[in-house]
Amino acid sequence: QVQLVESGGGLVQAGGSLRLSCEASGSIFNIESMAWYRQAPGEQREFVARITSGDSTIYAASVKDRFTVSRDSAKNTLYLQMWNLKPEDTAVYYCNLRRFGVNFWGKGTLVTVSS
Repeated sequence: QVQLVESGGGLVQAGGSLRLSCEASGSIFNIESMAWYRQAPGEQREFVARITSGDSTIYAASVKDRFTVSRDSAKNTLYLQMWNLKPEDTAVYYCNLRRFGVNFWGKGTLVTVSS
């Protein structure tokens, strides 16, 4: 089993920055990728950014050049550095880990961006 715990969310003004963290524990071997998704109120969950086991990264167009995904393998932690935040970035941000084709999810951390 895999456990994912997100942290770092909060309230920030537009133009500000935040760094989210996701600590993974449990059966965290043979990881294919880790990713961030988000879900705004009344909306479907959407992809934000992914980092593969080979450290390749991919971003949603809406966050490219403003967000950076990274990981610290020694700490089993995934990060999402967010700059120039916009009100439309307001959402619950979820950590995702994919292993043997199975997705695991954290419970999310709320990011609120005020205008």
